[in-house]
Amino acid sequence: MSAGSIAVVVPEDIEVPSWDLYEMSIPCTVFGKPHPDLADPWYDLRLCGTGGRPPESRSGPAGSRLTLRTDYGLDGLVGADTVIVPSVPDSCVEEGAPLPSELVTALRRAHAAGARMVSLCTGAFALAEAGLLDGRRATAHWMHTAQLAERYPKVRVDDSVLYVDDGDVLTSAGLTAGLDLCLHLVRRDLGAHIANQLARRMVVPAHRPGGQAQFIDLSVPATDDESLGPVLEWARAHLDQPLTVEGLARRVAMSPRTFYRRLRAATGMTPLQWLLDQRLARARGLLESTDLPIAKVGELSGLGTANNLRHHFLKQLGVSPGDYRRAFPRATNG
Repeated sequence: MSAGSIAVVVPEDIEVPSWDLYEMSIPCTVFGKPHPDLADPWYDLRLCGTGGRPPESRSGPAGSRLTLRTDYGLDGLVGADTVIVPSVPDSCVEEGAPLPSELVTALRRAHAAGARMVSLCTGAFALAEAGLLDGRRATAHWMHTAQLAERYPKVRVDDSVLYVDDGDVLTSAGLTAGLDLCLHLVRRDLGAHIANQLARRMVVPAHRPGGQAQFIDLSVPATDDESLGPVLEWARAHLDQPLTVEGLARRVAMSPRTFYRRLRAATGMTPLQWLLDQRLARARGLLESTDLPIAKVGELSGLGTANNLRHHFLKQLGVSPGDYRRAFPRATNG
């Protein structure tokens, strides 16, 4: 087993939002600090700047941006065993601004030279722009996966997982999921024992259960169909009761077929899927904010018995109700 060399892409001389430093610090923390008692030699880390120019106008809250300088340029990506793109500028994600062509070319060259390519959070947009995700399963932060899928239709985007290991190309969801992926790389390179010991030193779980589906907001989708608003709000207030398409349709004086069609057009979901999402959202809220027994949570959310609640949590969120509750400490006692 060998640690190898890691090259991290840094947006040098480009205004970087301070909140993006988290993703950038993750590979520096995992791979940059030697642990000779665990593996000697440890990883060889180098930071490779894009060499961009500072924008003429500043954006974002005052004092929230900074510029960075590195010892290596993008040519330092070629020859590295692993290349990591922690993120891309917000404008490239939100506004479709082009990525630096030099970066895209360097990523392609590094991959062609045999590098393992890794993205954290929005860094997936850079790998996708380079064509490295075409035909592959990949992920990013769930708030950006829809944009990633729309902009790069050849990518099989999965918004339910913390990270995707597709062999020589790996992608992760946002923020702490990037740490999950970096520890996974250590596990691949140096073995589970060393990865577990490193996780203990960082005071983080070596492996988290479930995927990012457990963090996705399942609140009522926006809809322009005002006629459905009252019945949807009523349904959310009565999730602990038996609800049917026929009964909801009667409340808005529609036929079941018309109600089905209108709700699907408004939310992109069937009535049964919409109800399931709302019941899961209610159950999640109760698990986060109360110490009610699992069976009572199932009853109040309309998901039935504790076993039925557990079934839906595992199927939809990839985590049990008990694990979910432990991941979200109770805010109040109810």
